[in-house]
Amino acid sequence: MMRAPVSTVEAWNAGFTYSEYRTHLEELLKNNQTTGPDQSDKMVQYAKLNMQRMRRVEKTFEFSSHLHETLTSIVNPQRWLVISEGWCGDAAQSVPALALAARVNHLIELRIVLRDEHPALMDQYLYHGTRSIPKLIIMNERFVELANWGPRPAVAQQIVDAGKRGGLPHEIWVEEVHARYAKDKARSLQQELTEMLKAIR
Repeated sequence: MMRAPVSTVEAWNAGFTYSEYRTHLEELLKNNQTTGPDQSDKMVQYAKLNMQRMRRVEKTFEFSSHLHETLTSIVNPQRWLVISEGWCGDAAQSVPALALAARVNHLIELRIVLRDEHPALMDQYLYHGTRSIPKLIIMNERFVELANWGPRPAVAQQIVDAGKRGGLPHEIWVEEVHARYAKDKARSLQQELTEMLKAIR
């Protein structure tokens, strides 16, 4: 394992707590704005829909026994750095679940940074050359990376990859992805997070 670059430390120090992140998104939406440079009506509408998705995840999330046990068994401090944006539908589905997971153990601290404000950090975690989010970077207390996850659970990523390979319109595979999220209820994310955490203990 290599020590995280300075940009990761700087991003962490500038990051939001989950509560601060939610408040930031809500304040922007009051002015019909979202995060990032693209302030088009389309992006603002995405952000409004994503706020509804986040609330739904917060209200309906149920821990798997495996994830909860794995989280409670962590004995060394961990820093969870999440790269996100308010307009990102995948982030809206996963970031609230990650935040709830981090709350289980006081040794886990979570911060959220915005992708477009930290391009150097994002470019270290590209998915097939794209700045796909959300991205979770798990580090120890010295900012040494232990593992990373994202931008989507494998079941959702397969839909995206197949849609792009097949040349399907963006709207079609996006709708299918969110239908999968609704059906899955974060079970896949929890399984992948559990396996990752067990591997780094």
